[in-house]
Amino acid sequence: MSMPARTEPSIVRCATMPAGTLHVPVAIVGAGACGLTAALALADAGIECVVIERDAQPQGSTALSSGFIPAAGTLAQRAAGVADSADAFAADISAKAHGTAAPHLVRAYTEAIAPALDALQQRHGLQWDVLDGFLYPGHGVRRMHALPERTGAALMAALDRAAARMSVTVMPRARVVTLHCDDPDRETANARVLGVGIERPDGHIEHLGCDVLLLACNGFGGHAGLVDEWLPAMRNATYAGHAGNDGSALQWGRQLGAHLADLGGYQGHGSWVVPQGALMTWAVMMEGGVQVNREGRRFHDETQGYSEAAVQVLAQPGGTAWNVFDAQLLALARGFPDFCAAEAAGALRVAAGVPELAAVIGCDAGELAATLAAVGAGTTDGFGRRFTRLLGAPYCAVKVTGALFHTQGGLAIDAQCRVLSAEGRAFPNLLAAGGAARGVSGNAVWGYLSGNGLLSAVAGGWIAAATAAQLLTRDG
Repeated sequence: MSMPARTEPSIVRCATMPAGTLHVPVAIVGAGACGLTAALALADAGIECVVIERDAQPQGSTALSSGFIPAAGTLAQRAAGVADSADAFAADISAKAHGTAAPHLVRAYTEAIAPALDALQQRHGLQWDVLDGFLYPGHGVRRMHALPERTGAALMAALDRAAARMSVTVMPRARVVTLHCDDPDRETANARVLGVGIERPDGHIEHLGCDVLLLACNGFGGHAGLVDEWLPAMRNATYAGHAGNDGSALQWGRQLGAHLADLGGYQGHGSWVVPQGALMTWAVMMEGGVQVNREGRRFHDETQGYSEAAVQVLAQPGGTAWNVFDAQLLALARGFPDFCAAEAAGALRVAAGVPELAAVIGCDAGELAATLAAVGAGTTDGFGRRFTRLLGAPYCAVKVTGALFHTQGGLAIDAQCRVLSAEGRAFPNLLAAGGAARGVSGNAVWGYLSGNGLLSAVAGGWIAAATAAQLLTRDG
């Protein structure tokens, strides 16, 4: 039995939705962290919404992530004795992106994320822990929040349960393929969204009308053509993101005349375990681990960030590297479920000494010995990295490659998450956040500060819900 042909994202110009179309105040495309955060905020405000999800169960990019969300000034941070502020957080984001991150979004997200996480904790039972023991690249204080399970899958499950308790309607196995817009003059930024066309697995099309539409759906990392166009450095990289990141939001935006911004920004990861296909925590690198290529040589400062490390690793012979660490760091790594899964799959190799480690990597033992000897307490290497201790035998090694996780460019939005036209005018009732929208990482891989993806998703969803409520009140 053949599958129905895939319908491409499109815009339908019309005066009204088809007769008999169900209508809701707010329709949300995508049930990831962004969409469900927005839905919960709307439910708290007593506003009905429908969340449209292409998969059978909400997962998305969030479920594939570590589930760590950076925030400043939360209840959890204060309980942990961490002094922080939105200003300090904004400064770290801007510094990582060398000043190229959109200032209005940096400010909006860093101010919104703490209220969003506190509300999820107080109203919906998500209990946040502030990760301790190490700092993620670019963060000046401990501000990474996670649920006790420390996985993106657990975060998605918690949000899904909260949505069910609040009787939020989530429509699964439903892929939005068309935006219906009333725009008789076809003038940029005049298009008012009337509703959406939804494709079911059998190819049947349903319709849903709405007063406000929030695109919380996807980036474009899963669309090979768009990656080739906008992220040529990643065209041959492993894609470790969700298949739903097919660029639909950007394609609708192009057809509507929306402005697209920061399309060169993305989150890579230089620690994608091969051949097992799993993520290894970067905490090991931050606490003294190193990466060497198949010749036994280091090639960058690992503490600059795991995103730009993807490009560095892919530039090595064979596009691979080895994460090298020791027993002390192995104990740290085993505190992360993602690493435990990779270890269970056979990724970890243990070597009694340098000759054995060289045999694992397939490099010259003398070359490797010189590399490791240069990693000592109080030394600063040629890349500018300073080490506080020497790695000791037995050594641990995991083979990795560089991967593309998700994109950070998208529809240009204002501080209220309203989609902007090429002329900078806001569309009347079209919002975007999370992967569908421009993020706060600038226009290059090195601008990504750890956690920027979920920051944009959760803070963006929170802000978009408030904007939707305002639009409904204004237009009501």
